[in-house]
Amino acid sequence: MEINSLFDVRGKVVLVTGGARGIGRMISEGFVTNGAKVYIASRDAAACEAAARELTAQGPGSAHAIPADLLKLSECERLAAELLKREKALHVLVNNSGATWGAPLEEFPDSAWTKVLTLNLQRVFTLTQLLLPLLEVPGKQSADSPRKESPAAVINIGSIDALRVPLIESYSYSAAKAGLHHLTRVLSQKLGPQGITVNTLACGPFETKMMAHTLDNMRDVIEGGNPMGRIGLPGDVAGACLFLGSRAGSYVNGATLNIDGGVHLAAKM
Repeated sequence: MEINSLFDVRGKVVLVTGGARGIGRMISEGFVTNGAKVYIASRDAAACEAAARELTAQGPGSAHAIPADLLKLSECERLAAELLKREKALHVLVNNSGATWGAPLEEFPDSAWTKVLTLNLQRVFTLTQLLLPLLEVPGKQSADSPRKESPAAVINIGSIDALRVPLIESYSYSAAKAGLHHLTRVLSQKLGPQGITVNTLACGPFETKMMAHTLDNMRDVIEGGNPMGRIGLPGDVAGACLFLGSRAGSYVNGATLNIDGGVHLAAKM
């Protein structure tokens, strides 16, 4: 139970969707810094390529860009086919790509439901399904690496807005993330016997493009209302993913880990 062995991800193959920016970039960097081979998929090809170059230069692991618009089923299929062509196994799948939409109830558009539910919920299922042939490989029993100690890991990036009623009117986002949390539980029971763990990170506020406007206007309020007195740092979410993607987290399955400083429990009187 030596710590370097427990948390070792060196040589593991990882896919991070939305891995070029925000929380996805934090996670990608965490794996690359610890010696993993990371594939970054996002709609913005330029950002994807730039992130891959920067992270590879940083090392000691490597990052590789596969730009893809995951709203489209055909792009998910292309991404999966490309990975199947390049790799024999996928050790960690981080389903991070997502979108949000905020508008008053009376003005909330139908299109916001289609986009947000598709990307935040349906495509998590789509990619997990398409990548099963690669995800099943690490968990197969062998003399050197029994399944119970070396499963593949699917890590779904959820939100504390799936656990509480948010102040912002983001109806489709909250519903999609709540659905994602339960999809995680369902998949954990189906895929666990195949040597694949499935867990959710319910993330609180982090320094991201999605949160930029809110933080510009309400940072003091947000930080002041958090028991830890701050917003999330890159190591917070990266560390949780390294735990779940390593031997240390191999017996965690179907869980929701709250990466939020405890703010989802804070009462609003």
